[in-house]
Amino acid sequence: MSGINRLHAVEAAHLFIDKHFPHCQGASLAGSVVRGEATETSDLDLVIFDQSILASYRESYIAFDWAIEVFVHNLLSYKLYFESDVKRARPFLPKMVSEGIILKGKDVIEPIKKEAKELLDNGPEEWIEEMVKLKRYFITDALDDFVGCSDRAEELFIANTLAELVSEFVLRTNRKWVGNSKWIVRSLKNYNPEFTNAFVEAFDTYYKTRDKTNVIEVVEKVLKPFGGKLFEGFSLGKD
Repeated sequence: MSGINRLHAVEAAHLFIDKHFPHCQGASLAGSVVRGEATETSDLDLVIFDQSILASYRESYIAFDWAIEVFVHNLLSYKLYFESDVKRARPFLPKMVSEGIILKGKDVIEPIKKEAKELLDNGPEEWIEEMVKLKRYFITDALDDFVGCSDRAEELFIANTLAELVSEFVLRTNRKWVGNSKWIVRSLKNYNPEFTNAFVEAFDTYYKTRDKTNVIEVVEKVLKPFGGKLFEGFSLGKD
């Protein structure tokens, strides 16, 4: 695929829908092209609402010189995905629907967009105390492994695990949505840009110099308001 002289995203999306989903009740375009964050490798994310299908599915295409991902739902199945995404605190489908440009079926999609926006505005459920303790324990375990490790290869993967655990902890204890991959950083920036800069800089310094100091300080600072590191007295599954 080449980005040179290819159709505009919205035009390509319309043509794709006309060809592959001509009888759908609604369709919207979401993703990086809508947010103004598209790169040379960005694809088109399309959410399709088709009452004729029995079960939701996802499918990938190459069409009109674009990589296209379609997420197909009927007018009830999307609710199960909304519910699942909220429980995971990763609002993949609600975010796509909320930010999407309606291409077809405005009367069908507008109420679903409203539903998605309300879910996003409400945020994820608050972690119960037991979950906070569990996550503190896992972070403590990863941090201790990180501090004590002297094998560079092992350190790299421990650092990755630690970064994911801590980012999740920060976001969930503040009732913010989480993400994975690039969405970890984006979610953190949406919550607190200043913390995100310090967090990223700490790990970047470690990866470049192997100096663990800043990472340790950031992790301990995150845990401090919740009682700090947790090992002694932690129990799981005991009657």
